Amino acid sequence: MRRVVITGVGAVTPLGNDIESTWQALIAGQSGVKPLTKFDGSDYAVRIAGEVRDFVLDPAVDPREARRASQYVRYALNASLEALRNAQLDTQTMDRERLGVIYGTGAGGIDIIGDNVTILNEKGTRRVAPTLIANMIDDAASGYIAIQTGALGPNMAIVAACSTGGHNIGEAYETIKRDDADVIIAGGAEAPIVPVVMSAFTNMRGLAGDNDNPSAACKPFDIRRDGFVLSEGAGAVILEELEHALRRGAPIIAEVVGYGNSNDAKDMIAAGEDGAGPARAMKMAIRKAGIRPDQIDYINAHGTGTPLNDMAETRAIKTVCGDHAYKLVVNSSKSMLGHMMGAAGAVELIVTALSIKHGVVHPTINLEQADENCDLDYVPGVAREREVTIGLSNSIGLGGHNSAIIVRRYEP
Repeated sequence: MRRVVITGVGAVTPLGNDIESTWQALIAGQSGVKPLTKFDGSDYAVRIAGEVRDFVLDPAVDPREARRASQYVRYALNASLEALRNAQLDTQTMDRERLGVIYGTGAGGIDIIGDNVTILNEKGTRRVAPTLIANMIDDAASGYIAIQTGALGPNMAIVAACSTGGHNIGEAYETIKRDDADVIIAGGAEAPIVPVVMSAFTNMRGLAGDNDNPSAACKPFDIRRDGFVLSEGAGAVILEELEHALRRGAPIIAEVVGYGNSNDAKDMIAAGEDGAGPARAMKMAIRKAGIRPDQIDYINAHGTGTPLNDMAETRAIKTVCGDHAYKLVVNSSKSMLGHMMGAAGAVELIVTALSIKHGVVHPTINLEQADENCDLDYVPGVAREREVTIGLSNSIGLGGHNSAIIVRRYEP
């Protein structure tokens, strides 16, 4: 039986342009949500977002090539290269036919689509970029990462809205388990903070609207919660077959042991109130991991801060874990990061693995007034030292998509 471990992680988030600064800010309970600056939002009902700030393209990337790409691709490249360095892996010295990339996005190059629509309307058809199609597609990041690293193995981009990151990492895990690759760069990225997306989510009534106090806007599991905060960034993990990792003396952060996915099959937007869809994904992951629900120490929840999602996810956790749901700890990274959409599941899986490594779980900030329908231990306010042997990361996406990934402390 092939085992799969995480040997490297990388991230670009509203809390920092690398994983270390992001992790430290999460543990400190800092919010990355601030007033909107990417465009003039003075006339918008919602004027806050989780923006990546002071971003600098990794020097290993050719800026002439990256200039054509969507911003989500640039985020993905930085996160992936950080993860490779973190894993101490030189892709040029390994069998590159055994190196894959499974890396996705939800909205893809919506930023450059918008730019070129403006060019089309203002300057005509001949001024639209001939490189637009290759750069707006949802597999652009997986292509760019493969070119950057020379990865010749399995390559794809799985699209599942807000659960994209989780699905890509889960499928990468399965790909290594079935012996189609030894190493895979996996994750998700998103750059959705553009006028049309902000407007659509506002009109959907999905966004938190506390413009006067951005850091307190996202309130997962709190009775006052009124929506999520649109955010951006990228997360990348290096998944590696255990023996391959041991042979090269790679650092091992955690072991991936289970992956499940499902669909609500009810609505394109609203989650099912009973949480049955996410519960099915969690049950599948638990079954494939060969563990019992009462062995789970920690769940990194999807935890968007919308009234329905948080209630439904809490119900799903209770359905799966029974009375043990009241003994484990649950938190929401989105309370500080905002909703990174297709990148969320990747970053949150990284957070789950780091919680195992460091023995601490970050807080859910802004949780001050309890909701009787959300009555688990959500680690309110302050980080907590907690020995975590087994953690689970949930992701839930528009279209009814659900993913669950289980990681555990590595033991030889």
